[in-house]
Amino acid sequence: MRTCIVVPTYNESDNIRALIEALFALPLDDMHLVIVDDHSPDGTADIARSLASQYDGRIHVIVRNGKQGLGSAYKMGFAYALSLGADTIVQMDADFSHSPDYIPQMVALLDTYDVVVGSRYVKGGRVDERWSWWRYFLSWWANQVYTRLILRLRVKDMTAGFKAFRRAVLEQIDFSRVVSNGYIFQVEVAYLCEKLGFRVHEIPIYFEDRRIGQSKLSIPVKIEAALRVWQIRWRHRHVRPAVSAARPTYPIPAPHQEP
Repeated sequence: MRTCIVVPTYNESDNIRALIEALFALPLDDMHLVIVDDHSPDGTADIARSLASQYDGRIHVIVRNGKQGLGSAYKMGFAYALSLGADTIVQMDADFSHSPDYIPQMVALLDTYDVVVGSRYVKGGRVDERWSWWRYFLSWWANQVYTRLILRLRVKDMTAGFKAFRRAVLEQIDFSRVVSNGYIFQVEVAYLCEKLGFRVHEIPIYFEDRRIGQSKLSIPVKIEAALRVWQIRWRHRHVRPAVSAARPTYPIPAPHQEP
């Protein structure tokens, strides 16, 4: 079974080498890494490319022409992973907020579930002790109150960026209608997974603050997230669970690499 891990990057030169080494040390037989880099000025993509020969061509680096957003990076990475014949696709951050150690467990659970979420808000999950009470409250309120009430979701960590998908899930989602491009992209995908009737399971994780570098979660991104929730509900109001025996497949944009 082929597993592809999709990681968007922007100025992660201090983390990318250690992340690659940690990922390829995992007990996964046929693992590929897809890095979607928004032309990082710190040379993130160059570091990743320099390591490709050490891992038998299993590192794939897509460099885009400038910062184009998290959502579009994941859509491009998902499309590329599917073109590589991935059976399982994992999405994660590059800054070690998501520990690679959870990935084998997440992949194994896909024998039973369609989507596995690394969750901060199920029993046993927790966040970095350095979080202020205000930051924790905002995150808890966004996940447990605001977004859940509007979208009526069962999943507890809707903004989680650490997920594992069976191939069929990403083939089923109509990504041409997924418009969120900031961190709210995670909520839109979570919403569609539940509306389409996929089996979603959350496992507890420890969410560590990035070890090195600066957060990309700006004020405009947070404002977009709050406003987009209502748009997500309206845009996908007609989505219904697919018939499991004959799930239609929507076209996924062909992967391409920009100069």
